[in-house]
Amino acid sequence: MSNFSKPTDSSTSQAGSQTIERARHPAADALGMFVKNRAAAVALFVLVLIVVAGIVGPIVYETDPYDMVWAPFSPPGQEGFLFGTDYLGRDILAGILHGTRVSLLVGLSAALMTVFIGVTVGALAGFFRGWVEELLMRITEFFQVLPTLLFSMVIVALFGPTLTVITIAIGAVSWPAVARITRAEFLRIRELEYVTASRASGTRNAKLMFSVILPNALPPIIVQAALMVGSAILFEAGLSFLGLTDPNIVSWGQIIGSNRPYILDASYTVTFPGVAIFVTVLCLSLVGDGLNDALNPKLRQR
Repeated sequence: MSNFSKPTDSSTSQAGSQTIERARHPAADALGMFVKNRAAAVALFVLVLIVVAGIVGPIVYETDPYDMVWAPFSPPGQEGFLFGTDYLGRDILAGILHGTRVSLLVGLSAALMTVFIGVTVGALAGFFRGWVEELLMRITEFFQVLPTLLFSMVIVALFGPTLTVITIAIGAVSWPAVARITRAEFLRIRELEYVTASRASGTRNAKLMFSVILPNALPPIIVQAALMVGSAILFEAGLSFLGLTDPNIVSWGQIIGSNRPYILDASYTVTFPGVAIFVTVLCLSLVGDGLNDALNPKLRQR
């Protein structure tokens, strides 16, 4: 009996130590969960390649996207131009490589602005409640029911189609979803015991909001931020397609917008930048799903 009980105790203690070890490293568990999602892992790898192409591509492929390098509408592969030339004889591949930086920069900047506004509004509404919540939620609902594309077009038309204005316009119409998610998380977390204990100990409201509650409300906000980058890239492409873009800055949407009249005669001029947008947004969506699986504690327990 003694020989039988010893390995049982040791195995039990070993299992207990493994459980404690897992509990001590939630980040490692989340990373492992993300890696197990093959689609998300492959999408992240492709995104890294796209970022590298945007950084290194214009250095390696030195052709200026505004140079008229060959005859207009040269098909892909002719005279060494892999993606062909547009209606002015400009290299489409050079435009896509240079436009990668701009499109990703617009997406990231607009997503950061969206998260900043949404988290601020949602945190204040969820923490203070009462008339503060009512006022902020009515403002959120007002922006939510506005036709986002039309409202952003008005902003760009009023202040000019510069890259900064386009980024601000996208962020100004995209934050309500983040605000609602943040408010819901704050309403849930503010009633938990450790928050109540911190409040009873005299912790100030600002510290409670941003040091105690916000870190625990971040997982769904991070997922939403990843999705917002893709939405911002699509938004910029939509505005560019309508001609509301800076003609002096090359982006994927600007290439599509400038070649829009020739889509039937030379479809490749819009196909390649369109594929770049599609692949990037798809990868961001898959990464967002992977982050949701990895950061959601209920899914992690499964």
